Amino acid sequence: MPTISHFYGIIIVMYLRGKEHNPPHVHAITQDLDAPFLIATGELMDGAFPPKAQLMVKEFILKYQKELEEMWETGEYRKLPPID
Repeated sequence: MPTISHFYGIIIVMYLRGKEHNPPHVHAITQDLDAPFLIATGELMDGAFPPKAQLMVKEFILKYQKELEEMWETGEYRKLPPID
């Protein structure tokens, strides 16, 4: 589970488990929660996540959408700067 970024107590990670693990997404993790977010839209896929934190995760995903899509396709991870 490579850590891509972290900000405001939220850790962004990406798991790759093959084609059956589509659609492309990242996980946002806090002390108590682990929720998947779509790379295409930044929307919460499943589960619960605090509304303010959802907005921050969406902002991060949309800011780095191209980079996240590339990581998903290639499996080559790199750290991305946190949002401000």
